[in-house]
Amino acid sequence: MRAMPESIRRAIQAFQKLPGVGQKSAERLVYALLKRRREDALNLSRSIADMMDRVRYCSGCRNYSESEQCPVCADAARKADLLCVVEQPEDVLAIERTGEFRGRYFVLHGSIAPLDGIGPEELGVDQLLEKVQTGGVAEIIIATNPNVSGEATAIYIARKLAGTGVQVSRIALGIPAGGSIGYADEVTMLRALEGRTRINLE
Repeated sequence: MRAMPESIRRAIQAFQKLPGVGQKSAERLVYALLKRRREDALNLSRSIADMMDRVRYCSGCRNYSESEQCPVCADAARKADLLCVVEQPEDVLAIERTGEFRGRYFVLHGSIAPLDGIGPEELGVDQLLEKVQTGGVAEIIIATNPNVSGEATAIYIARKLAGTGVQVSRIALGIPAGGSIGYADEVTMLRALEGRTRINLE
């Protein structure tokens, strides 16, 4: 592409690394930035750099946070005995939008996918089990996505929790099979939480 400056080509390649952004979409984004005021583009660049410098995992739930604990874990009014296990931070947002869940979370940052090299160790399952073993957790709601890897993850965690005395439940199928929790609307998410069923491994 001789008509394209090298710096633009590199920017397009950088945008293409984002999920769901193909070459055409990346080109549109880059050219849209170039058409805006220079300060707007620089503000975007600075905000991304600032985010990458400041955001880390919450020590309690592994959600994104700018401090040792995220706002949910730091909230004494939340039910510490009720824990919702989700795949991604955006799943927390979907559940929080219902305004009904008052427990806390544990974020896996993925699901078991052996072909992609993702096992329980990468998902922090040991940290989850340690949290249960230290006491105070009465119920765990497994809210992984209703697809093959999400179901495999839910079953694996439920089996690991067998014998701990903790009630383990699974969100109801208000979320369509093969869907993503992070994209669920508030009503669907609320129905899934309210209709959760206990996982029985006997």
